[in-house]
Amino acid sequence: MYSMSNVGRNTIAMVLAGGKGERLSPLTLRRAKPSVMFGGKYKIIDFVLSNLFNSGIKKVYILTQYRAFSLNKHIRESWGKWTGLGEFYVAISPETSSESESWFKGTADAILQYLRFVESSDADYVAIFGGDHIYKMDISQMIDYHRRNRADLTLAALEVPAEEATRFGVFSVDDDYRVTAFTEKPKNPEPIPGRSTCFASMGNYIFSTRKLIEVLQEGKKLYEDLDFGKHVIPMMLENKDKVFAYNFNDNLIPGMKAEEKGYWRDVGTIESYYEANMDLINVSPQLNLYNYKWPILTNQGNLPPAKTVFDEDERRGVNVDSYVCAGCITSGGTVRRSILAPRCKVNSYSLVEDSILFENVNVGRRAKIKRAIIDKNITIPDGIEIGYDHDEDRRRGYRVTESGIVVVSNVEVK
Repeated sequence: MYSMSNVGRNTIAMVLAGGKGERLSPLTLRRAKPSVMFGGKYKIIDFVLSNLFNSGIKKVYILTQYRAFSLNKHIRESWGKWTGLGEFYVAISPETSSESESWFKGTADAILQYLRFVESSDADYVAIFGGDHIYKMDISQMIDYHRRNRADLTLAALEVPAEEATRFGVFSVDDDYRVTAFTEKPKNPEPIPGRSTCFASMGNYIFSTRKLIEVLQEGKKLYEDLDFGKHVIPMMLENKDKVFAYNFNDNLIPGMKAEEKGYWRDVGTIESYYEANMDLINVSPQLNLYNYKWPILTNQGNLPPAKTVFDEDERRGVNVDSYVCAGCITSGGTVRRSILAPRCKVNSYSLVEDSILFENVNVGRRAKIKRAIIDKNITIPDGIEIGYDHDEDRRRGYRVTESGIVVVSNVEVK
C-alpha cells in the first residue's frame, strides 16, 4: 500500500472551481457555485479541499474564474494559512493572470492554461477534481488503485441505477473495470458487467503526469474548447491508453458510518441544495459532519458562541432540531428544523422553520419564515411572512421553485 506521505509528495492537485452554477440562481448571481454556503459554516469548495488535505495532498492549485473574488478571499484567509514549507493551497484565475491568457473555454483548457505548473513539478500524478460537489473521499486510495493498474488515467465512478445514469456521463467497462467507452447522458446506458447498475462520471480524475502533458498538448491542436468529457477521454480511448474506472463505493474513510458510504451530492439545483442541507439536521444524516477522524475544514472566524435569550411563556429563545453557527443570537424567537449560518439574529416572537439562513441575516420581530433560503446580509422586516403565500412571495420578487422553496436574495426585503 502506498503511504499517505508518498501520495502527498508525488501528487499535485488542480481543482476546477470556475463554474457559474446557473441552476442555483439567484444564490450564484454574486458568487461562484463553489463559494455557496453549505451546512451553515462551510463553503461547497471546503469539501474537496478537505478531502485533498486529509488524504495528504497539500500542493493544490484552485482554478477560479466566475465571480472569483469571494472564493479567492476565502481560500487566502483559510486554506492559504494552514500549509507549511513546500506546501500550498493557492487560487489562480484568468482575471488576475497575464493579459495574453483568455478565460477557460473547457475543463481541460483550464488545466492547459496552467500546464506550466504541472511541467515544473516533480509529481508523478496529477489529481484533477471538481470544486462543487458534497462528499468525503480518501483520494490516496484512488491514487493507489491508479498506480497498481499502471494506468494513464483513472476516473472516479459513482455506481448508480440505470434509470438515473441517463443524467450523467457513463463509462462502459470490462471485467477489470478498464474503460472501453464513454457516453454523455445515454438513453440506454451500459451496465457494469454482472450488475444492473452503471458507472457515472464524478468529474474527478487521476492522471499520470507525462500522459496528461502529452494528451493536452495533442488536444490543443485539435480543439479550442478542450474538455475532458468531450475530447480528452475519447482521445485516450481511441489511442488505446490505459483508462480505468475507480468505484467510489470502494472508498472508505476513517470513522465512516454505513449510511455514509457512497454519499455524493451535486447540489446543482435549488431543490437538491435544499434537500442536502436539510438532511444534515436529521437524527442520523447520511453525511456525518461530526466525524473528527475526517474533518471538514473551513475558515472558523473569530466569533463568540451561539446564544439563546429570554425564557418567558410568550417570549422564549429556542433552537430545535437545527444547526446554529457561531455568533448567532436567538432572542425570544423560535428556530425549528433550520440552518443558521454565522452571525444571524432571530428576534422576539418570530418563527423560522425548515429554512436556511446565510450569514448575517436579521429576522425582525413577529416575522414568520417557512421553507425558505435567505441570502447573506438580509434584514427581514418586522411582521413579514415568507413561504406562506407563494403568490405574494413572487410579487415581492422572490424565486419560488416548483416544490415551494422560496429564495430571497433581494437586499431590500419588502
